[in-house]
Amino acid sequence: MLNRRAMLLATGAAAAAAGLAPRALAAGDPGLASLLDQFFQEGLALRPESATQLGLDKGANAGLKAKLNDGSTAGRAAARAQTNDQLRRLQAIDRARLSGADRLNYDVIAYTRKSQATLQRFEFGGSAFGPSTYVISQLTGVYQSVPDFLDTKHTIATAEDADAYLSRLGAFGDQLNADTDRQRHDVRLGIVPPDFMLDLTLDQLTKARAPADKALVVTSIARRAAEKGLGDRYGKDAAKIYNDKVLPALERQLAETKKLRAGAVHDAGVWRFKEGPAFYEAALHSTTTTQLSPEEVHKIGLDQGREISSRIDGLLKAQGLTQGSVGERIKHLYADPKQLFPNTDAGKVEAIAYCNRRLDEIRPRLPTVFNRLPPYKFEVRRVPVQTEAGAASAFSQGAALDGSRPGIVYFNLHDSAEWPKFCLSTTIFHEGLPGHQLEGGLALSNADLPLIRKNTSFSGYGEGWALYSEQLADEIGMYDDDPLGRIGYLKFQLFRANRLVVDTGIHHMRWSREQAIARFVENEGEAPGFAAREVERYCATPGQACSYKLGHTTIVNLRTRAKAALGAKFEIKDFHEAVLSGGRVPLDILDQIGDAWIASRKAA
Repeated sequence: MLNRRAMLLATGAAAAAAGLAPRALAAGDPGLASLLDQFFQEGLALRPESATQLGLDKGANAGLKAKLNDGSTAGRAAARAQTNDQLRRLQAIDRARLSGADRLNYDVIAYTRKSQATLQRFEFGGSAFGPSTYVISQLTGVYQSVPDFLDTKHTIATAEDADAYLSRLGAFGDQLNADTDRQRHDVRLGIVPPDFMLDLTLDQLTKARAPADKALVVTSIARRAAEKGLGDRYGKDAAKIYNDKVLPALERQLAETKKLRAGAVHDAGVWRFKEGPAFYEAALHSTTTTQLSPEEVHKIGLDQGREISSRIDGLLKAQGLTQGSVGERIKHLYADPKQLFPNTDAGKVEAIAYCNRRLDEIRPRLPTVFNRLPPYKFEVRRVPVQTEAGAASAFSQGAALDGSRPGIVYFNLHDSAEWPKFCLSTTIFHEGLPGHQLEGGLALSNADLPLIRKNTSFSGYGEGWALYSEQLADEIGMYDDDPLGRIGYLKFQLFRANRLVVDTGIHHMRWSREQAIARFVENEGEAPGFAAREVERYCATPGQACSYKLGHTTIVNLRTRAKAALGAKFEIKDFHEAVLSGGRVPLDILDQIGDAWIASRKAA
């Protein structure tokens, strides 16, 4: 558990230099700037996939394009050592002499390193959307992350790029073996996923174990190298590496995971592990960037859920839906044929096209509430078929720093019935505009932020902003002619409130998987398959699901305080600038930034 007093001391007065708004705070300490640049480069060297994700695997970093992250025991030890060393070097700087953006940069990076150090003390687990108890699951493990990374992130324009791909393909086999070795280590500690997660994992591993001529990691380079006029050699070389290194490693991982299934239990939460409660508390604090206890988080979910349900009830009655509970009436909407896209490839193409039309409709309205918009493009795609059974329902990936690759919004269209039309709009506003792609794009293009801050994210801030964006879309009129879409927006607000209840229920209050699924289905009419995948996600990544509603609540409370304090001086564009221009920050620090902005506006 992070010590609350120590955390507040470390992050206090993050934006309090003369009470100025974040964009007015100029960074100027060359020693700190140099140190943060060193941290960033050290991070790229340890995590080469990040260099490719950001489009920085070129020039002095070109060698990183031939490498993958090292998830072995030695690699994890190196990561722990780097965290502790960077924290020591950062603390050698006298924070008291810093001001403005320098102090904010210092506090944000200090927060991240302390949080990382806390999580790295646990000798087990992996990561996906957040810290995970399990190295290999339906969401964690390189078996499901690296093929898509190589296909969509590793660019191939030259023979050197293709050679680097082959090097990474060989390293993929090493990564798989490292994951399997770490899984065996964790099993000796008693860390075994529940039976239902192992079933999902085994299904995905079996699909991943494809013959070379069907394996994505082979067909991707064969196709793209040929398109660049590089001939068929790379496809043949990739097939050999795959058969010699990758396929045997997949076979070994599948065999080892099968062994676990026979003795697996059905209990869903991490409470059953020796260090499970401590891990959950650390993961909850890390992902939400608050100091709230599981009991406090659970209560917030219950309280907000009741308020949102009351609003939905009124809207449903206005549509003539008066009989049954809120959940039963929403379930009726899910069954309305007019709301469903056909569960065919053509129907799924139609659903993606609908999402793009909604984006086209909101774009002209954004300048009414924002001073700046990001320069990046992005596109909507389906989750790859081979991983959609266990993947999240929707998620967003940022653009390359130089704009060479667009941001991507993924929708899991495993079953189109889980994405009725009235639920799609609010999700695309969350993942796209004015949500993740706007917030992330402004961070990446912000010339006032050092590179390490551009590449530092916080689930509480990012997901909180994206959920606030769903509310903002309603406020700027996106549902004025779409009353069912407004119900869909509020339904997903209720969904996020229920996440607080369910996540803490599973990991702290010992709820079963079935009890958690029932909460979603009965309380908000959720599609059972959608609810099951969500619950299974929370079982793999404890705490992260709580970041959405807690982040949204922080931003809304801050806006409410600002309106009350500023009255006629309040401007929504300026408020958004205050929240966004300081970059991504922990929620604890965001509150301080907001209060400093309010004070500066009152004094103006």
